[in-house]
Amino acid sequence: MAGAALLAPSALPVPVPEPPPRSAPVARRAAPVTAADLLAGVRGCTPVSHGRYRKDQGAKATVPVCGTRGAVFWKADMDIDCDGRPGRHCNARTDPYFSGSTAFAQSDGRPLSSEETPYVVVPAPSERWNYWAHGVRGGSVAAVVYRDRVRYAVVGDTGPAGIIGEGSYALAESLGVDPDPRAGGTPSGVTYIVFENSRVTPIEDHAAVVKEGKRLARRFVNDAG
Repeated sequence: MAGAALLAPSALPVPVPEPPPRSAPVARRAAPVTAADLLAGVRGCTPVSHGRYRKDQGAKATVPVCGTRGAVFWKADMDIDCDGRPGRHCNARTDPYFSGSTAFAQSDGRPLSSEETPYVVVPAPSERWNYWAHGVRGGSVAAVVYRDRVRYAVVGDTGPAGIIGEGSYALAESLGVDPDPRAGGTPSGVTYIVFENSRVTPIEDHAAVVKEGKRLARRFVNDAG
C-alpha cells in the first residue's frame, strides 16, 4: 500500500511458546524397613527386666528384656504357641500342650486362631518383668526378625512367667520357621521388637497390623539413626 512502511522480516514479532504445564511432584516412597535396619537399632541392651528368662523349661536363664526409645525387645528362640481356636494344625491331637484359649480375644469374643493370626507371646507378669508397665498389652504391634525376614504381629497370648520366645503357628510359617507344634520352632536367632503404647483393634485385623507395623518400624529406625 502506498505510504505504508514495510517491516523487515527480522522486525516481525516472534511468538513465545508457552511453558509446558508443571506436573505434580511425585511423592517418594520410603524404602521398606529391612531386617538389618531393625537389628541396627537393637544392638545393645539396656535391661528393663529384673533378671533374665529361660528359652525353655530347665534351660539356663540367659535372655533379658531390653528397652530402647519407643520399644522393648528380646532376642531368643521361637517355640510354637498353637493355642486358641482349634484348627487343622493346632488342636489337642497335634499339640500335647494345647489350650483352647488365648490371653487376649478377638473382637467377637472368641480366642485367637494360631493358624490365622500372627501373634507373639509375652511372659505372664511377675516381679521379673510386667509388660503392662512398658505400654504393652493385647493388640500391641511387634516387628519380628528372623534371618533376613521382617514380619509384623500382635501381642496375642501370655506364657509362663519365667520363659520367653514364642510365636503363633501363622507367625512361624510366615518367617520360614517350621510351625509344627511338636517338633518345630527354632533354637535361636529371633528378635522380637514390641512398640510401646501401640495397639490395633480389632486384634485379628492383620492388614491393619502390617500397615501400623510398617509405620512404627520406620519411625523406630529413623529415631535410632
